[in-house]
Amino acid sequence: METMQWIVSLCLGFGLAACSGFRVFVPMLAANLAYLTGVLSPSAGFEWLATWPAFAVLLTATVAEIAAYYIPYFDHLLDTVNTPVAFVAGSVLMTSMIPADNPALKWALGIIVGGGSAGLVQAGTSLLRLGSTATTGGLGNPIVATVENGLATVLSFLSIFLPILVAVLMVGIIYFMVSKLGKLRRRRQALGGSSLNDRAA
Repeated sequence: METMQWIVSLCLGFGLAACSGFRVFVPMLAANLAYLTGVLSPSAGFEWLATWPAFAVLLTATVAEIAAYYIPYFDHLLDTVNTPVAFVAGSVLMTSMIPADNPALKWALGIIVGGGSAGLVQAGTSLLRLGSTATTGGLGNPIVATVENGLATVLSFLSIFLPILVAVLMVGIIYFMVSKLGKLRRRRQALGGSSLNDRAA
């Protein structure tokens, strides 16, 4: 039973943390609502996430973040700012869900798994937005923002009730994004090598 509790808790934390890469505050708001309604219980040190003041702050921040991604050019600025913020949010969410008494273990897993997954998803969404801007002149960015908002909201709340399923889905999404980032890096390296060869010639 204890092993299953660990698996569910890790999947729950991982799912919420990875969703921070889509939108920073949506999964934190989902966790807050789960705590306030008694669906989940906050672990020691994270009781602040189960308070009504936290709900007010997170709701305001969520609405502002979602709306800001529909403002041209400002969405790219947000991607830059949200990369480190998503890492922190993912680390906090993952750490808060781990049923361990050892703080060092909790934060190590939180930072590596939670922060890492949030950062990878954020990098992937930034790449997708850059591609949309390059191919549509930014006209397709609201569609990208709507998809991200939907994924962040649906997957965050599904994580609370179907954590293992969402964790599997997020692994697939992260694998897809990592492969795309790898292809882009290799393409840039190839173009850089071609430029150097042209100069040498």
